[in-house]
Amino acid sequence: MSTLEKMQVLADSAQYDLCDYVSHSKSSQVNLPGIYHATGHNGCKIPLFKTLMTNKCKNDCKYCINQSRRNFTRLELSPEELSRAFLHYYNNGYVNGLFLSSGIGDTIDNTMEKTIETARILRKDYGYDDYIHLKIIPGASKDSIKRAMSLANRVSLNIEAATKDGLSEITSTKDYNKDILKRLDWMNDIAKKNPSFARSGHTTQLIVGANDETDLEILKRMESLYKKVDLRRSYFSAFSPVEGTEFENKESCNTDRTAKLYHADALLSDYKFDVKELVFDENDKLSLKED
Repeated sequence: MSTLEKMQVLADSAQYDLCDYVSHSKSSQVNLPGIYHATGHNGCKIPLFKTLMTNKCKNDCKYCINQSRRNFTRLELSPEELSRAFLHYYNNGYVNGLFLSSGIGDTIDNTMEKTIETARILRKDYGYDDYIHLKIIPGASKDSIKRAMSLANRVSLNIEAATKDGLSEITSTKDYNKDILKRLDWMNDIAKKNPSFARSGHTTQLIVGANDETDLEILKRMESLYKKVDLRRSYFSAFSPVEGTEFENKESCNTDRTAKLYHADALLSDYKFDVKELVFDENDKLSLKED
């Protein structure tokens, strides 16, 4: 299979990953695999090369297209292969930066090493000095997180759920406190001790509607992360069922709900509101009809 064909599959496999962008100097309307239009601070769309290192994964996340129990073609790009493909896009003006995530191939450590090596090749071997966003895998070592942050403009680690119980509804292979919250603490600690690392900060994302968590639970978690680990931003991905997963017959999340969560989250992060000041209904949900 050609690199371009691999990129098409791996880019499609990165469907749930969301991000924004911190600068803008180019624009692209090219229809090629892996081009994702992130939203800049002024609302303009910025083309990034968004892909996975591999769609192989050891985790059993019940909503995920790449989960271990799902039967489909598994592919992987080598760090050099991915670097060359990205630079072709970048040098031709198709994209402004790289947004790199990954499933877990053999081990968390080895997968993180390949992600870091891709960024190292771009920075050190090719002299690339523009935008890189790297996903930190839950359970990654502190050393690998530090090295990733030393190479990236931004890093992120997906919490996926707002609570330990909420995470247990969607996966049995991740420990909420150890693999996720502890790693976010490490990221904050590394950033404080190394101000030049990941200057655009660290972010997170959760899947809305894949479990029974309420909007109140979600926003309480976001408020806590803004205060405790200096989180830069949160992203809310509306659950959509994928054929061949345990949740294939589960109802999709109303995107109006994620829109309301974004509005409420902005009050917490940008305007320093307290969750107690927000209005919820009797089921601890935000109103979809009223602001």
